[in-house]
Order: sequence, then structure tokens, then C-alpha cells
Amino acid sequence: MSVERGSRFQVEAAFAAQAVRAAAWLSRAVQRQMIQPAQIKADRSPVTVADFAVQAAVAHLLETDFPTDTLVAEEDSAMLRQPDQTALLETVTGFVRQVWPEASGREICRAIDRGAGAPVGRYWTLDPIDGTKGFLRGDQYVIALALLERGEIQVAALACPNLDADLHPHVGGEGALAVALRGQGAWAGALDGGPLHRLQVSTTGEAARTRILRSFEAGHTDEAQIDRLAQAMACDVPPLRMDSQAKFAVLASGNGDLIVRLLSPAQPDYAEKIWDQAAGCLLVEEAGGEVTDLAGRPLDFRAGRELRRNTGVLVSNHRLHASALEALRQIGADRRPGAV
Repeated sequence: MSVERGSRFQVEAAFAAQAVRAAAWLSRAVQRQMIQPAQIKADRSPVTVADFAVQAAVAHLLETDFPTDTLVAEEDSAMLRQPDQTALLETVTGFVRQVWPEASGREICRAIDRGAGAPVGRYWTLDPIDGTKGFLRGDQYVIALALLERGEIQVAALACPNLDADLHPHVGGEGALAVALRGQGAWAGALDGGPLHRLQVSTTGEAARTRILRSFEAGHTDEAQIDRLAQAMACDVPPLRMDSQAKFAVLASGNGDLIVRLLSPAQPDYAEKIWDQAAGCLLVEEAGGEVTDLAGRPLDFRAGRELRRNTGVLVSNHRLHASALEALRQIGADRRPGAV
């Protein structure tokens, strides 16, 4: 990473990289000890433990390095404080102590609840395990951390344990770290350390050659509409399927061209959470790409914990953005279901 000397937020970028690296190590420890090959627990306990443990660890690091900064994160400790969840809290505590040796259950709950901060002024967003299904399958997931000031993303870091240093899928490999700093660029490299290389989106400009990055998880999108979008763009390139904001990292590296989050007909009022988008958004933009909602509006991170002023998300290499927006308009996917 080559950041201009004296650049604002340089210290925060280094912190973000350190924090997600530690979090990725912790998430891998949970996977090794709690998920057996070809076996996914029905109660999703491994991902529950990882979510809590990672959020507690990152919140503790943040309190140590930036004690006055606010954290806006996905989890809270209400479940862990229940009398019948003592075993779960003990399990989470055992993992957290691998990176925070003196942590008690009470301190861990307090650290997790630091994530209930209000998204105003200067604050960090954290998705401790983005890509639940991928985590449980042993496939793609990320730890996503971003710093915002007055609604503008300034720093982003993604730890991607199942991508390689060049941001290609590589389950069980070295993992990847991707970092972005507003106005300075985006970089990636091996998760465990070493030099980072500059990221640049693809130069694909022909709609028919678009490689769409699609999710395995269909709960928050409309799979049929994505098929229609590909048809409207005359796209005949097989899509690449993966969970989580790992898709943003792959697109930022030039290994994919388009990501679209459409609204599910079953959840027409759904709004994206800010921690699901902030880190990946800056990474793509600093690599030369473009991120808007389905109507072409910039994502508005000033509306609270959710992107209530936006409808869906469209991410591209910039060259394809206008044609994708036009295709979305043609198939009626640029507005909420039922809207005129």
C-alpha cells in the first residue's frame, strides 16, 4: 500500500487492516473447532459464536486505539445475557481470550454492545461475519470494517479468508486483505502480511461480455429479475456465485464486472444495512468502479443504520453502469415492488 505521507486517515487505515486480520484469525479458529466437514449445525451456533467473538474483539481493539470513536455493528449481547445461554457465553469467551486474554464474559458483552452506537459524526461500521451461509459451508465470507465521517466513507478494510492474494476464490488458502482510503486508492494482498498491490476494476465495456457476480443466498434479492437483467443486457457470460462482500473485492480486482442487489418480492420494504455495504463500496470506488442504488442515486449513509433513502444496490466497473441502469429500468427493477 502506497499512501501519501501525512495523508489523513493513514493511521485509521493501518488500524483497520490490523483489526480485520485479527478478526479473520479468530473466525478461522471458530471454523476449525466448531464446523466439521460436510456438517452444518441446525442452530447455526458456529456462526453465532463467530459473530459475537469477532465483534467483541474488534470493539475491544477500537476502544484501545480510538476510545472516543463510535461503533455501529450488527450484533448485541441480549442473547448472551440470557440465563439459559451460559454455555454459549462461555464458548464465546474462550475464543475471544485467544486475542484478548483477560476478557471476562461481562466485558465481552459490554464490548459487543458498543456496536449499538448512533451512525452520526465519526463512526465505524462492522459486519463481524458477512456471508453467514458461506461461513457455514466453509466458502466465501468476509469481516468488513469501515470508517465514516458525516456520512462519507473514509477507510475500508475487508478480510477475505477464502480469496487468494489476487482476489480469486481459493478456499482454504492464504486469504486476502483488501484496504481502501478515500482519494488514495485501493489495495490487496495476502491476509497474513506482505506487500499490497493496487486494485483496478476491469475495462469491460460491452454489455454482452459482463460477468455478473451473484449470491448463493437469494433471501434479499430477486433471482428471476437478475436473470431478466442478464437477458436485457444480452449477457451470455456465466455468472460467478459467491456470498458476502467478497464480491466487491473480486469486482475491485477486475475479476468481475457487475453486482446487483434487487429487492425480494417477499420483502418489498427491505433496506440494506450500512455495514453490509460501506467497506465494499469504498473499495470498488477507489479501484475505479461505481456504486449506486437501482435508480442511479448514490448510497446515502446519513439515513441511520439502514439505507432507507435508497432502493437496492448496483455495483459496476463504471463503464457498464449506464447500460445496467437502463436495463434495470426496462425490466422495472429500478423501483420497489408495487411502486408505480
